[in-house]
Amino acid sequence: MNKRLLLLICCFFLAVTGCKRQAAPHAASQNDPDLVSPNETLLAQIRLGTVGKTQVSDTLRVAGRIDFDEQRLARIGAPLTGRIVQVQAQLGEHLAKGTPLAQLNSSELSALQLAFLKANAQSSLHRRNVERAKSLYQADVISAAELQRRENEYEIAGAETRAARDQLRILGMSEGAIDRLASSGHIDSVTPVVSTQAGVVVERKVSPGQVVQPGDPLFAVADLSRLWAVAQIPEQQISQVQVGDSVSIEVPALDNARLTAKLIYVGQTVNPDTRTVLVRSELDNSQGRLKPAMLASMLIAAKPVDRLAVPAAAVVRENDEDHVFVAMGQGQFRLLKVQLAGAHAGLRVVLAGLKGGEEIVVEGAFHLNNERNRKEMEGS
Repeated sequence: MNKRLLLLICCFFLAVTGCKRQAAPHAASQNDPDLVSPNETLLAQIRLGTVGKTQVSDTLRVAGRIDFDEQRLARIGAPLTGRIVQVQAQLGEHLAKGTPLAQLNSSELSALQLAFLKANAQSSLHRRNVERAKSLYQADVISAAELQRRENEYEIAGAETRAARDQLRILGMSEGAIDRLASSGHIDSVTPVVSTQAGVVVERKVSPGQVVQPGDPLFAVADLSRLWAVAQIPEQQISQVQVGDSVSIEVPALDNARLTAKLIYVGQTVNPDTRTVLVRSELDNSQGRLKPAMLASMLIAAKPVDRLAVPAAAVVRENDEDHVFVAMGQGQFRLLKVQLAGAHAGLRVVLAGLKGGEEIVVEGAFHLNNERNRKEMEGS
């Protein structure tokens, strides 16, 4: 009798234990606020995907500015020492190549013109001597050596004349002005400072009466039809960019208008003070909207690299943090906090929280989170 009673007690104990084990998953889902078991209707709307690596192209955003195209910028100085007697060019004025910018009075120019006239006169004298010597030689009055000596003197005088002419040309005198000087013999100590290219006067650092020296910057003339966008890339990120990369440039002064370009230059040295490398792109400015020194943001599409990433649609925001739903099996999903980079091309790069290989909800995560919040409110 005691044995039968003991057997009945054991059977009852096993039955109760089995019921508890069957109810455990349901109880766990009720007690864990991050675990959700959707109904069949919601489950049919959910699509799963495996977390893995994919080719991701990061976008580098760096502060930059609009700058002159240095190949289209001419800094014009005084050709020689003198005094400015007239300033003809004004800031913002559009000029053609060769347009006078200012008039310079120089005693050096007078001395050089006098040297040219002397050399030219000597050349003319020696030319006539050679012509006379040829006649005398044909008449057997002078020797061949004497004729050759006079020809050598004429060649030397011609070389000195050409050198004096070149010196005047370097100082800005035109060929026509030099020819008029040779024919008239009239010395003029005033010479123009001319623009060496067509463009806009963007700098003027001279006033009438000012004494200037060779090399002093007086004017800057720029062709603004094309400009540069320049920026400094941190040295840790410079390996991600290269010449030819696509660039988007945002200019706040133009209502954040986005311009597209390509990198035309990546610096070969690192600035030791800022630990950055200079990059440059070229922009069309035929409409004149861009101005040098405007602030700009440069967005550079870096070369693709393998990164652990999840679809942006798989991410849900909870308490101002990013989360994904990980499949736990048996129709259950757990809300997992993760650290992700910004969205790009529909992907979010994983910084922390996932190792790869996990099955996550890639479609229907928003509705699944609403279900989890509903059940959590009912439970509370």
